[in-house]
Amino acid sequence: MDPTVRKAQTSDGRVYTLSDTVGFVRHLPHQLVEAFRSTLEEVADSDLIVHVVDGSHPDPESQLLAVRKVLAEIGADQVPEMVVINKVDATDPMTLARLSHAEPGAVAVSARTGQGIAELRASIEHALPHPAVEVELTVPYDRGDLVARVHAEGEIVATRHDEDGTHLRARVPAGLAAELRAAVRAEASSAQ
Repeated sequence: MDPTVRKAQTSDGRVYTLSDTVGFVRHLPHQLVEAFRSTLEEVADSDLIVHVVDGSHPDPESQLLAVRKVLAEIGADQVPEMVVINKVDATDPMTLARLSHAEPGAVAVSARTGQGIAELRASIEHALPHPAVEVELTVPYDRGDLVARVHAEGEIVATRHDEDGTHLRARVPAGLAAELRAAVRAEASSAQ
């Protein structure tokens, strides 16, 4: 029942963690339901829930409701949710139409054929938050560690290599913005 965690990256360079929790199974013994809920504890701190439902299941709506009930019980019902209808290659067209109508913005995919996977990636990328602070500064070459962190934690808008260092225009988390500004100030102080 442990989740699988993978590192992923958006096309604009933002790194995020994708945690694949176990599939939800109804009518489990109470002990197993509690174990399943424990795998979801981290979900309440997530930026996005990608809720995959089996479109070929006889009653996918009840699957959606059952998972949402558990999400509400663990306090994750306020996390933005993206519904993904999987197995569209095996889903009855009427069921797919019904689900698509009931879940506006749902992405239809087939893990088997690859149908809709590019759209899913684009939708996830669009839904993920962007770093909060925009910075434009020149990072000294001896602080390549900070440039690497901007690439790993932020969004690069523009970059060029100047005589004094790597000039960056980027969106980064507030803590990293402060570290970058401190490094630039320290370099300016030592140059005087």
